[in-house]
Amino acid sequence: MDVMLMKIKKSSPLRSIHKIYKMPSLFRYRKMMNLPKHILIFTAIAAQLFLTACSGGAPDASQVSLTSGDDNTMVVYHDPSCGCCTKWIEIMEKSGYKVRDVRTTNLDMVKQRLGVSNHLMSCHTAVIAGYVIEGHVPAADIKRLLEQRPHIRGLSVPGMPVGSPGMEYQGRRQAYDVLMFNDSGDTGVFSHYPGRL
Repeated sequence: MDVMLMKIKKSSPLRSIHKIYKMPSLFRYRKMMNLPKHILIFTAIAAQLFLTACSGGAPDASQVSLTSGDDNTMVVYHDPSCGCCTKWIEIMEKSGYKVRDVRTTNLDMVKQRLGVSNHLMSCHTAVIAGYVIEGHVPAADIKRLLEQRPHIRGLSVPGMPVGSPGMEYQGRRQAYDVLMFNDSGDTGVFSHYPGRL
């Protein structure tokens, strides 16, 4: 089968790799180990980026549901590269919740399926006991939500306010509200956190 190969500049690190893959497979490994170190590093980084991108596929729409999770288990959907999402998950685990971490590059589908309106959006979306938790909601508010069981869709901290859980910075805190919202996207204030310098 004919394979079209792209033209690679002589100065490109890919040129050496390109030549190796034109060789019979028995000789590839030996030749690869003789490549200059910077080309091996380049190849390793490229492979890691490719694997990261592939592992961030979207969950099937049927897997995204309000019935995911119970009172002690939450399912958290977030982008694979989101560091503050990972910090928020760690805080939830320290607060006693079990977390199922779902990394996806298609958060729009998740938020749409769970009824999170644009004005409520943040960087991650969680589901626990039939409620949606959008963004950097403190564990104390989730606990109160599960104790009171109001007839709402869930809680949200829109955006990514500095000083909210997972967004800590030098002890400072931007004033923010934890909003409760219904199926129509209407909101009310569930908790208020004043600013702190």
